[in-house]
Amino acid sequence: MTDRMIDLSEEPARLSVRGALLVIERNGSAGRGSIPAEEGGDTGSSEGPPPSSRRIEVTIPLAEIAVLVVSHPCIIYTHAVLSGLAKAGAAYVACDEKHMPTAMLLPMEGHFIQGRRFEQQATVSGPTRKRLWRDIVRAKVHSQARLLARLRGNDLGLSALAGRVRSGDAGNVEAQASRRYWPALFGKNFRRDRFANDQNRFLNYGYAVLRAVLARAVCAAGLHPSLGLHHHNRYDAFRLADDLMEPFRPIVDEAAVQFIEDAGSLAPLDKHSKAVLIGALTQRFHISGESRTLFDVVARTAASLAAVFAGERKNLLLPKI
Repeated sequence: MTDRMIDLSEEPARLSVRGALLVIERNGSAGRGSIPAEEGGDTGSSEGPPPSSRRIEVTIPLAEIAVLVVSHPCIIYTHAVLSGLAKAGAAYVACDEKHMPTAMLLPMEGHFIQGRRFEQQATVSGPTRKRLWRDIVRAKVHSQARLLARLRGNDLGLSALAGRVRSGDAGNVEAQASRRYWPALFGKNFRRDRFANDQNRFLNYGYAVLRAVLARAVCAAGLHPSLGLHHHNRYDAFRLADDLMEPFRPIVDEAAVQFIEDAGSLAPLDKHSKAVLIGALTQRFHISGESRTLFDVVARTAASLAAVFAGERKNLLLPKI
């Protein structure tokens, strides 16, 4: 089965459901990878209607959609679209006028023993939470180290730092690593600021889509996205997704660095830049001699976490990315 990420940001469209298909209709010229719908009426010309008057229709199986991102203000959709996406296990992400995600819709039912898993998740012990967070931070810092080694030829000691992470990251090694990591990627004056109008725009967008992927996997594993291991902002409804996405952030970081080196930090967050970021998340990863999609990888991670909560295993499955 194909897992697809779809971004609708460039032009108006109407979304509906036909059977098990998502139908995307828009006006425009043919020849853009879309399939024109049947046209009715006599145009009085053997050449047919002008391209601007053609109705373009694209259909995509709902079961193939992982994330649908909508940011154009003139997207119209039926209720069946939202319920169909939820039933298929897909995430729907709504964006504001700056194309930044502001809301997310996820399925309410993701697993046949979901209630039991909620109970196990809510009652897991403090020491177990701290141990799991230690493993997540270690995996994140190792991922950052590997990225620096690939892009800059030196991991700046991050691999050694990862070995110093203790239960609950009491020594705040995550922050120590960040102080070396970000200047090495974007320059000494760079600061990670989600409101800054620079490289942060690309990171924000990529992280938001990555967050949706993790939230989808969490729900599919029968876990509650609001019951986190470490993140505890009372206004954050996706704390567990935010926890689990940490080791996967360098996927977005690498795509952002490579795009910015080509286009510059002031390049627009447009269809092209979004395609680069989404492309990084839809590539295949070689893990333990096997080629896997990110969707498969995070699904295994979420399932392993559910097994830890159930007492069926001790360690979280965190592949090297």
